[in-house]
Amino acid sequence: MQLGTVPERLARNQYDVDEGTPHIEVHQDVVRRTGAAPLLVRICPAHVYTEEPDGSVGFTAAACLECGTCLAVAPDAVGWHYPRGGFGVAYRQG
Repeated sequence: MQLGTVPERLARNQYDVDEGTPHIEVHQDVVRRTGAAPLLVRICPAHVYTEEPDGSVGFTAAACLECGTCLAVAPDAVGWHYPRGGFGVAYRQG
């Protein structure tokens, strides 16, 4: 049995996005003050964060793998919690 590549395996996951209640909040004032934008972009394995030209950070919560790495490395810049029950990522085999 072949498992496939990591991107192929990740593509099997399902995401149910809670549009009205995002589980990620970026504190832009802290990001700008601390220069955390490049760190957030670099550490996220799902590439949820993007650094904007004005120094702020954009994000796409729908791609989040819920690993919490962003919260561990930049706890003052990011408000993060697990999505409400029934929402978020559902891992599939692989």
